[in-house]
Amino acid sequence: MAEDGAVTLYNNSAITDAKKNPFSIKAGLAQMLRGGTIFEVTSVQQAKIAEEAGACSIIVSEPGLRQGIRRMPDPSLIKEIKRAVSIPLMARARVGHFVEAQILEAIGVDYIDESELLALADEDNFINKHNFRCPFICGCRNLGEALRRVREGAAMIRTQGELLGQGNVAETVKNVRNVMKEVRVLNNMDEDEVFAFAKKIAAPYDLVAQVKQMGRLPVVQFAAGGIVTPADAALMMQLGCDGIFVGSEVFDSADPYKRVSGIVQAVRHYNDPHVLVESSCGLEDTMAELNLGEDRIEQFGRGGE
Repeated sequence: MAEDGAVTLYNNSAITDAKKNPFSIKAGLAQMLRGGTIFEVTSVQQAKIAEEAGACSIIVSEPGLRQGIRRMPDPSLIKEIKRAVSIPLMARARVGHFVEAQILEAIGVDYIDESELLALADEDNFINKHNFRCPFICGCRNLGEALRRVREGAAMIRTQGELLGQGNVAETVKNVRNVMKEVRVLNNMDEDEVFAFAKKIAAPYDLVAQVKQMGRLPVVQFAAGGIVTPADAALMMQLGCDGIFVGSEVFDSADPYKRVSGIVQAVRHYNDPHVLVESSCGLEDTMAELNLGEDRIEQFGRGGE
């Protein structure tokens, strides 16, 4: 192990010294992003647009749809973008691939996203995130999954929707509502019922009890997937999220700054309809690539035909 602790190797101890990697500090760093918008970028130009528009952070991704196994971004791309902007920078590592996480931490990224958008490196195990100084973000679709990731050391939860980048927010809404519904159910339970509920959702009892006491997740909760308009962004915030992730497809337009800035303003003023009107005006022509055709949408009622 390096003396300065820049890279923490896995060894016989399950969790490294908590004094070196205190979870409270990592959770606090994630709290700093609350109320903000995180944009996926694939180039220095996109990163600068996001910074100028008011993004709280950016997450670096490989440009284009690479065929085959998707892995962490090229470290040289991360370094190039890190030199060009001053806002916090994130990068993705494959689920369970702790060596990719070690590399990203050594590069100096501010946050690591253990992402299911990439290929799985370990089908059974997630990274022990307590072994790292860098805060981790993990995805979830329900409360039990979220709390299991928090127990592993995740400082931020990303409620994930669609993964295809087609601008369909329905899956994200479904999963966000699912998490919020389970929190409300837990809040109305008697103390004696919490044990059985924790067992039912396969989550640590102490974290379940903490959620009941707080009335929310113990870490910040962002939404991701299909969010491409200011209205989508405001919807996620009004449903109770602390912020949002936006895919790089929003930059594929004649005026990407307008779209990016509109989404940032919608997150900041999600309860102000006048700001939402201004943010949404003139964007329809720039989103033609993201409009789903009728043949790609499952209509209500077809399931029973």
